[in-house]
Amino acid sequence: MTVISSVKNLEALSLSVVAEFDAGVERVWQIWEDPRQLERWWGPPTWPATFEKHDFVPGGEVTYYMTGPNGEKARGWWRFVAIEAPHRLEFDDGFSDDNGDPVADMGAVRGVVTLEPIGDRTRMTVHSTFEAEEQMEEIVAMGMEEGMKQALGQVDAILAEHANA
Repeated sequence: MTVISSVKNLEALSLSVVAEFDAGVERVWQIWEDPRQLERWWGPPTWPATFEKHDFVPGGEVTYYMTGPNGEKARGWWRFVAIEAPHRLEFDDGFSDDNGDPVADMGAVRGVVTLEPIGDRTRMTVHSTFEAEEQMEEIVAMGMEEGMKQALGQVDAILAEHANA
């Protein structure tokens, strides 16, 4: 099992998901850096992602959508706050409307991803911090925790595929 823990902390307004992979830190970093690899795992299997814009630099923007089983689209955006290759990534994450504009009343979630070596393996921690308790409850109720676990569960196959390429 890729995901080794998932912790919701309502007091800290946070959700942390930790996963471990049979690949080095530099290789795991590529699944964030390369939008074609990112869209293979971002989102649960029944809601695959398509990244339209992926400007992987501090201050850079990302636009994407996930397509549901009935063809419905859920749009999102990221703004990179900090990128410290290959160990740390920080970004704001939010929902977009059909035009790609941020949905202001949904707020943003601050995501911090850390990659640390464990021998020849990598531990990835995805730590999300919410603006308010109501926002956290709403987004977790939408399936964020389970979706993140399912999404991370797709990473091993991508890493193995590229290891053999």
